[in-house]
Parts: sequence; structure tokens; C-alpha cells
Amino acid sequence: MAGYQRTSVGDRPAVFELKAAGFTLPIIRLLEADIEAVAAELGARVEQAPEFFRNTPVVIDLSAFPEGGAKVEFPLLVGLLRGYGMIPFGVRGGNKAQNEAAEAMELAILGEHETRATRTERAIAPEEPAPSAPAAPSVPQGVPAAIPRAGAGAAFTLVTRPVRSGQRVYAAGGDLSIIAAVSSGAELMADGNIHVYGPLRGRALAGMKGNTDARIFCQDLQAELVSVAGHYRVSENIPSELRGVPVQIYLDQKILRIEKL
Repeated sequence: MAGYQRTSVGDRPAVFELKAAGFTLPIIRLLEADIEAVAAELGARVEQAPEFFRNTPVVIDLSAFPEGGAKVEFPLLVGLLRGYGMIPFGVRGGNKAQNEAAEAMELAILGEHETRATRTERAIAPEEPAPSAPAAPSVPQGVPAAIPRAGAGAAFTLVTRPVRSGQRVYAAGGDLSIIAAVSSGAELMADGNIHVYGPLRGRALAGMKGNTDARIFCQDLQAELVSVAGHYRVSENIPSELRGVPVQIYLDQKILRIEKL
């Protein structure tokens, strides 16, 4: 059993302890890079047992791909997992390009031993039967009010309060509008368009299910990451002249473009 190490400065009592510990993390082992197929199968499993997946940290296993690898759309995959309540933690396996793409999404790169703390691994894989479905999950505290609005065409979700760091909002099946600020570390996801009528400092992922016509509109672009249908840019790749101004973000021949409004 691993012990704790107390850490202190001078005569001040220690305020935390460091401990080497092992955890068994659920693993989702990708057999295909087709995110639409993954979304369809995962959606069916989550629908059967939503509480089983809620707030569950998961590791993405890429070891099933051939050595040449396959292009994995990590922004879309990470957004998909978070949209279903899971917390993507890291990546196991994969080639250099896949690992670099995972690191861009702030995922840890894990070795084999780091996910084998015990002899048992719970894999979220096709061969494992899903547990029986419990009651529908409750809405977590601290998440801004999301108000679905009926209208012609797709669904519409309106958020009227600031989206703070660590919070995420997912508009399934339609557009998302935020009429407040979005803090750094917050995450917006929508199957359709995203509109932000305030500073956008967190992440915004539109077209979550592959809608290449989706767009992101914001009054003040300061985002950490923006993505449309899996095509993304991180903060470092957004030109300075496009930051802090109203913009629209869209796909043009599979190229993510950012234009001033």
C-alpha cells in the first residue's frame, strides 16, 4: 500500500500530501475512426444506463488501429464523450500524430502500465452488456440554466447566465445561444450553430454530429479552441487581428475559416 509524503515549507505545517496511487479507469477502445458510427453506438448505450456513464473518467485506447494509424477527430470525439457526461482523461496507444492531436486537446498520453493498476479493466466495448437503466439523472448544481425553445426546424437552447470555468453546455439536436460571458475553461457544444453574445474565452464546438454547415458566431473572440464538425483551431493558431472582435467561424472546403463580422 503506497504511503503519503508530507510537503511543507519552512516551519509551516504541511497543507497537502502526495501519494502514489493506482486507479482502474474505464477504457473506450476505438475499433473505427468513424465518429458518426461511434456516436450512434455510444448514444444507444448511454440511453440504456445514463448514470453508469455520468461523470465517468475514460481513457481512449487507439491500439486497435494499424501501425500507420487513422486520423482521429479528437475535438469531435472529446466533445461527444463530454456531451454524454463522460470525462475524457487520456489516450493509450496510437502513433505520434495521434498523440500530438490528443495533446492539443489537453489529454494525457498514457503508457500501458498506467491503466493497469489491477488485473481487471472495465472496457466500454461492444462485447460488454450494458447494465440495467436506472432513473433519469438529475441536473447537476452550478450549471447555467439552459432553456429549450420551440420553433421552426431544429431545436434551440438559450442560456441566460454566464458559463463559468469547468461548466459545459450541450445543445443536442440544434443551436445554442449564450447571452452572457463564457469563461476560460468552460465548454460549449451544439449539434447546430453556436451564438455567443459576450466574450467567448472557453471552448466552442459546433456541428458535433458532423454538420459541416454549422457556424460559430461571437461578439468577442478570445477562445481557447473553436471547432466545426471536428475541424478545429486552438488559441495559438488564431490571428491576433481576429481576437477580441465579432467574428463568424465556418467550414469552407474542409478548411476552418474565421472572418470578422
